[in-house]
Amino acid sequence: MPFDPTLPVANSPNSSAQMRSQLTSLKSLIDAVVSITAAQVDGVTTVNPGDPAGVSVSVIGDTLHFTFAIPRGNDGTQGNPGVTGAQGPPFAQAIVDAVNTLQPGTDATVSASFDGTNVHLTFGIPRGAEGTQGPPGEVTAAQLAAAIVGTSNNTNAVATMDTPFTNDPPTLADIELMRTKYNELVLAARR
Repeated sequence: MPFDPTLPVANSPNSSAQMRSQLTSLKSLIDAVVSITAAQVDGVTTVNPGDPAGVSVSVIGDTLHFTFAIPRGNDGTQGNPGVTGAQGPPFAQAIVDAVNTLQPGTDATVSASFDGTNVHLTFGIPRGAEGTQGPPGEVTAAQLAAAIVGTSNNTNAVATMDTPFTNDPPTLADIELMRTKYNELVLAARR
């Protein structure tokens, strides 16, 4: 039998069966109550000044859900027209305290502080990602000359000396032929 809040009727004789049924029904209702394990704010809205604050609560599963209504404050009074406010602190200059290089792909940063006279700035600028190798460039004649200055010249133009010596010992003409060929080779190898 479900719980009946009208039982027992006032001034009625006690019935143990009726009381047992009512208590058993109450226990069933208590056992059916969901255990709350979490709370969540679903929304906060602003209502007009003077309106009462409000909250609504609901239970979905094992979570309490709250929605709040909070009144905003009254508008402030208008300042006096024609009255100038107090002078702010003097501003002399902006000083860059540091520019730091950041890793590629990170966000740029800037921090600013005011010491009463100067604005101090510190920048963080990410460097670019490393590019790919470009095509080989042209070499100027001066660069080529500088690179090969210590090397020998091409000696392909010097012909070999294929004439055998017929005299033993060689004659003065044979030695002169050797000297001439040697000089030709040395001059061809020079830069």
